[in-house]
Amino acid sequence: MPDALDVTPYDALLLLSFGGPEGPDDVVPFLENVTRGRGIPKERLKEVGRHYFLFGGVSPINGQNRALLDALRKDFAEHGLDLPVYWGNRNWAPYLTDTLREMVADGRRRILVLATSAYASYSGCRQYRENLADALATLETEGLELPKIDKLRHYFNHPGFVDPMIDGVLRSLEDLPEDVRAGAHIAFTTHSIPASAADTSGPVEVHGEGGAYVEQHLDVAQLIADAVRERTGVDHPWRLVYQSRSGAPHIPWLEPDICDHLEEQHAAGVPAVVMAPIGFVSDHMEVLYDLDTEARAKAEELGLPVRRSATVGADPRFAAAVRDLIVERAAAERGQEVTPCALGTLGASHNLCPVGCCPARAPHPAAAGADSPYA
Repeated sequence: MPDALDVTPYDALLLLSFGGPEGPDDVVPFLENVTRGRGIPKERLKEVGRHYFLFGGVSPINGQNRALLDALRKDFAEHGLDLPVYWGNRNWAPYLTDTLREMVADGRRRILVLATSAYASYSGCRQYRENLADALATLETEGLELPKIDKLRHYFNHPGFVDPMIDGVLRSLEDLPEDVRAGAHIAFTTHSIPASAADTSGPVEVHGEGGAYVEQHLDVAQLIADAVRERTGVDHPWRLVYQSRSGAPHIPWLEPDICDHLEEQHAAGVPAVVMAPIGFVSDHMEVLYDLDTEARAKAEELGLPVRRSATVGADPRFAAAVRDLIVERAAAERGQEVTPCALGTLGASHNLCPVGCCPARAPHPAAAGADSPYA
C-alpha cells in the first residue's frame, strides 16, 4: 500500500460543475434554472435548447463528470490519498445545496472545491463562489453546522491539464491528410464572454483589455503551440478564437467567432485547421454542438479540412494534477512552504480570490474568497 498523503485539514473534495439535462423532458427546466431571473419566455427556451434535442435531450457533461469522479477516486486510492469525493451542480441534479447538505450530514467540515472551469472569469469562478454562498446560506437557515470551504486554484497552466491537450492537437494534426498537415492552422477556442467581463477578470491589478481571462488562454495556447513545434519541427500558425456566444447582439463579446475565423482562414488560402478547445475541461454540449456540429458544417461548406482535438476529460494526468493541487493546498493551509507546479509565463494562480477579482455586475455574496461572509 502507498504511504498516505497528508491532506490535513481537509476531509472532503467537492467536484462542482454546471450540470445538464439527462433527457428531453429536462431540457426546458434545466434552461429555466440557467436563466432564472432573466424573464425569458418558455417558447424562447425551447428554441435555445434545440441543440440539446439533437442529442436526445441529454447533455454529455453529467456522464463526463461521472467518469472524472471515477478517475479521481482511482488515482486517490492508488496514491494513498484518503479523501472522499462528492459531486454537486449549479443547474441540475445532483444540486449543489443537496450535496453540501449530504456532506454536512456525513460530518465533513473542511471542504475543498474543484470547479470544472480552469480559468479566471465571473462565469468560470466567481459565479461558482456565489452559488456556494447561496448554498451555505440555505444550510444556515436550516440550522445546520456550516463547513469551511476553500476552492482549488485555477489549473489552466498545470502540466496535468496542458499535456493532454498537447497530445490531442498532435493526434489531430496526424489525422489530417499528409498534403495539408504541414500548413495547418491551429484555432485555439474558448467560450466567448462579454468584453466587459473579460476586462475585469482576475485580480484588480490585471484588469484591462481582456484581463486575466484572455491572458491565461493566450499563455496556454503558446505552451501548446511551442510543444507542437518542438515535437514536429513545424511552426504552425495559431490564433485564440471564441465560440458559444449568447446574449444581446448590441453587447460586445470576445471575437472572432470560430465560424468567422474558418471563413477568414479559407479565404487566406490556409489548407486545413485544427480546432483545439482549450477553454473546456470536457467534451460537453458546447463542444459537441458549436464545434462538432456548427463549425464542422461551416468547414464542409467551405471545403476546408478540419479536425477537432480532444479536451482533457477524465485523462489520468488530469486526475493526478487534481491530487497534486489538493496536497499543495493542504500543505499551504498547514503553514508549510510549497512550490506550486505551473507552466508558462504567468506562474501559479492565487489560492484565495482577492477582493475585486472577477466582480459581478450586481453585488452578491461569494464564498471561498477574501470577501467571503463565511470565513
